[in-house]
Amino acid sequence: SIKGKVNAPLILMGYLNQMLKYGEEKFCQQVVDCGIDTVILPDLPMVEFENHYQALFDKFGINNVFLITPLTDEERIRKIDQYTKSFIYMVASSSITGARGEISEAQIAYFERIQAMNLKSKRIIGFGISDHNTFSTACTYGNGAIIGSAFIKFLEQSGVSNIRKFIHHIRTGD
Repeated sequence: SIKGKVNAPLILMGYLNQMLKYGEEKFCQQVVDCGIDTVILPDLPMVEFENHYQALFDKFGINNVFLITPLTDEERIRKIDQYTKSFIYMVASSSITGARGEISEAQIAYFERIQAMNLKSKRIIGFGISDHNTFSTACTYGNGAIIGSAFIKFLEQSGVSNIRKFIHHIRTGD
């Protein structure tokens, strides 16, 4: 129902098993019909993408987003960069998602290491981005930030009608 009502790209995040259960072709067609052109399937193995899903996604015009972490080696990051048509999801830490407070020096070192690789793809940083400070830091080292858990928590507490307030606070700190 949101198709055609927003100018922002719509991205679907889920799991490969959900797509398999639904049916690969049916899933891809439904994604396109909903106005989504990018999917994040964190558990999609690179070899499966290369051998099967790249052709399927290309057939439907769907972009796949790969994730990298502080533990991802340079060779894999460069391979991901070659396949990326939208952005690389830089997981800010090797842990579960959710608010953590400040960004650590180790995370900054990771961001700087990836920044120095001069990748062709945009890098959006997520996991633990929850307020103006973490958002601003992530945007300093990447091309944007993903706020998930903090946004869901805000919606639970304040409702949909106050989304603009949340965005303003994240952007400005006010």
